[in-house]
Amino acid sequence: MTAYGNFPGSRPRRLRTTPAMRRMVAETRLDPANLILPAFVREGVDAPVAISAMPGVYQHTLDTLRKASVEAVSAGVSAIMLFGVPEDEKKDARGTAGTDPDGILQVALRAVREEVGDDLVVMSDLCLDEYTDHGHCGVLTADGRVDNDATLERYAEMAQVQADAGAHVVGPSGMMDGQVGVVRDALDQTGHEDVSILAYTVKYSSAFYGPFREAVGSSLTGDRKTYQQDPANARESLRELALDLAEGADMVMVKPAGPYLDILAKVAESVDVPVAAYQISGEYAMIEAAAARGWIDRDKAILESLTGIRRAGAQMILTYWATEVAQWLGRDAGRG
Repeated sequence: MTAYGNFPGSRPRRLRTTPAMRRMVAETRLDPANLILPAFVREGVDAPVAISAMPGVYQHTLDTLRKASVEAVSAGVSAIMLFGVPEDEKKDARGTAGTDPDGILQVALRAVREEVGDDLVVMSDLCLDEYTDHGHCGVLTADGRVDNDATLERYAEMAQVQADAGAHVVGPSGMMDGQVGVVRDALDQTGHEDVSILAYTVKYSSAFYGPFREAVGSSLTGDRKTYQQDPANARESLRELALDLAEGADMVMVKPAGPYLDILAKVAESVDVPVAAYQISGEYAMIEAAAARGWIDRDKAILESLTGIRRAGAQMILTYWATEVAQWLGRDAGRG
């Protein structure tokens, strides 16, 4: 054997020798408490409806939504984010089903709160796109543009009815200028000072939203590039962040997660409030599709993708695998 003195002087592989060693020195840990479950509830159905582009994800009935919320609590998931899917005939230009106290999302919020109380943080998507017949996130002008300030008025109404229905957290997601401030004022003026705002601070116009449009029965034609961010831009994310914090955001989010880990890291380094990231429908669909064809190991790919999002700085991750992954992590902890 050739002697090389102390070469190599440093051997990082020593800390990779066994699973126990790797677990002990891991810099990033994924915990069920980091996970938030997005869930869809559909009006007018008596059985869950499968979403073809998202295998294993369904448009829930109220009963199956209740069951999913209980399963999430049992697995240790921290929160559930609810999206309503109204009947098509209830959609209109102003999205009035979104502010109807008896609209599907408000009914679902009450049902989940009745089922799990405060054991799960109950969040609500605050946006008009599911409820408008044109599919945009706001009210349109006569020439078809999204009217920012008229939309803010509708968001204020939505905030009140969602809080009345029991939301712990509202998530204004439409990317209207000033939305966080208007929602904060609406909540405070209606006795909902304790309801938090998860700001969709950085939301890019993304091709990865495709399966989500099926999930919510979107009526959109065209795109949302006049209000969602351009994927080419990074600096404006920090501008949006500063505005949301000044307007009263309690938590901030980057969406999508995987393609924008650089943005997520910049945001996480810049704030002292909790940071979330949304692993969106297209990210989910790609892994499920590749795994179904035997091209990748499904479970390992899921965990790797979530660990990467966590490593980039997300304290909370919205993922359609939330309950399943939380169950895995709980089993692993039990073996420890």
